[in-house]
Amino acid sequence: MIVKMKKITILVEEKETNEALKKLRKLGVVHIKNVQQPKSEKLTELENNIADVDKALSIIGNFHKSPTTSPYNSQEIGEYVKEIVTLERKEEKLQENIRSIKEKISWFEEWGRNILPASLRELKQSGVFIKLYKVNKKLLKKIPQQENIYIINQKKGKVYLALVSSHQEKCLNFPEVDVPEKDWHCLQKELKEAQEKLKEIKQRLEHLSSYRNHFGRYKEDLVKKLKFYQAKFGMGKEERVCYLQGFCPIYTVSKVDKLATSQRWGLIIQEPDNLQEVPVLIKNPWWIDIISPVLKFMGTLPGYNEYDISFCFLLFFSLFFAMLIGDAGYGLIFLIFTFLAHRRWRKVEPKVFSLLYVLSISTIIWGAITGTWFGWEKIARLPFLNSLVIDRINSFVETNYSFMMYICFLIGGIHLTIAHTIIILRFINSLFALSQVGWICILWGVFFIAKKLVLSSSLPKFAPLLLISGIILVTLFSTPQKGIFKGALISLSNLPLKIINSFSDIISYLRLFAVGYATVVVATTFNNLAVGVGFAGIGKGFIAALILFFGHCLNILLGLMAVIVHGLRLNMLEFSTHLNMEWSGQKYTPFRE
Repeated sequence: MIVKMKKITILVEEKETNEALKKLRKLGVVHIKNVQQPKSEKLTELENNIADVDKALSIIGNFHKSPTTSPYNSQEIGEYVKEIVTLERKEEKLQENIRSIKEKISWFEEWGRNILPASLRELKQSGVFIKLYKVNKKLLKKIPQQENIYIINQKKGKVYLALVSSHQEKCLNFPEVDVPEKDWHCLQKELKEAQEKLKEIKQRLEHLSSYRNHFGRYKEDLVKKLKFYQAKFGMGKEERVCYLQGFCPIYTVSKVDKLATSQRWGLIIQEPDNLQEVPVLIKNPWWIDIISPVLKFMGTLPGYNEYDISFCFLLFFSLFFAMLIGDAGYGLIFLIFTFLAHRRWRKVEPKVFSLLYVLSISTIIWGAITGTWFGWEKIARLPFLNSLVIDRINSFVETNYSFMMYICFLIGGIHLTIAHTIIILRFINSLFALSQVGWICILWGVFFIAKKLVLSSSLPKFAPLLLISGIILVTLFSTPQKGIFKGALISLSNLPLKIINSFSDIISYLRLFAVGYATVVVATTFNNLAVGVGFAGIGKGFIAALILFFGHCLNILLGLMAVIVHGLRLNMLEFSTHLNMEWSGQKYTPFRE
């Protein structure tokens, strides 16, 4: 359930602000809402420091030196962070310099290491001009036959020429090649020095990487300070009085009141006036809360004025998971792996393993009653397992397919009806609840229409009555606050599209049958392939075993992907849409140590 919140305002003297925030942080129950946008050079400095820590951690990420045993010193660690960032800049400049030097060295590999740029400059000052050209060998014939043109080198279809002249303006009709400022030996010396400096930087970074754990702690300290100053500079101020606003769960109000009384603070406790800004805290019994890892994975949180659907989500997600995987053998594998993982990683959040146990057992139950064990029909015929099979939903009986599609429609109708029933319970004293009764009538009307169109079954005589009654109720009571006639016109404007969407939503639940049936078909196909190869002899037996292993692994993987795509969709889209959920909540994050 979504915990009720109270809006609180705390008033303190300006000189007591820091001390008040420290005590409030120690209490750790107030979710702070800034009265004004926090602005300060201190905040900018802290944000930059946190960014530097993240950058430093990224820079030393490739080093694996053992953690240091030296004591933590925040000032020292701060200096190390700055040093790492500075070293990284120096490293980038050195890398660029090395690339440049290597390009110049490669010039001498083409033209010859004995060329001395300084000598060429001296000749130029003496009136002897030497110009260099690199041309295609095929163009050599077009060059004038003169005594002052010399071939320096030939390589890979290129000719390296030198034009010697006493006139600076004299040149060939080809792009001139620039000569490096320094000779080959100087460049080699510079390269060696740059590489030595680069090596020293990497050694220093490797040494500093041993403080990785200290950097993490330093970042936590910075974040803690940042939140403190965000709270401080986000407070409102009137003359010498500062005030802070926020929200706290209703069961913690007494703690805030007690602290405010003991510290002589002013305290105002109110009902939230803007529900959109109220943070969300969800508390459920442990057996319902096991679904929370899935919701965290989805990154979704209901708004404060929306609904906690944890129980419905858990119930139907478990059913959808079982139907989409559809195989008791696979469920048994999940159960074994969950048990082994639970023993191996006991520090992992227990809710994760509890959910995996529920999903595994649900899959085993569904697979057992549909007679599906690794896609082998013969396994389900074993004496005990055969007694568990419900003939009407046996996966290997083709005449059951229509009934399975009917079951999917029925699940969809029930699932979406629950969504509208939840809204009815909230607005039970309002005429708006009647519109939700209307939507339930429409849902079951389109349920019978879908059943007739897809399964060619007869349409009950009361189905049109359900549909008409629902349309009337929705038209009249969807917006009762605007008056019956005006509200009816507004409702009618988008009612046809919503009815079509409801029909589409009911049809969507057919994906449970389609994917579950595909799982059985894929498993059976690989089984038949393995049997076709045979198990006579080591070679054939090995190939058959590989077919079974990779085939069923692929089938399990596809099934798990289907759960993510379809199992979550039916809860997060179809069900949530009928519940008018926007998942617009912000998490309750109290100001605490």
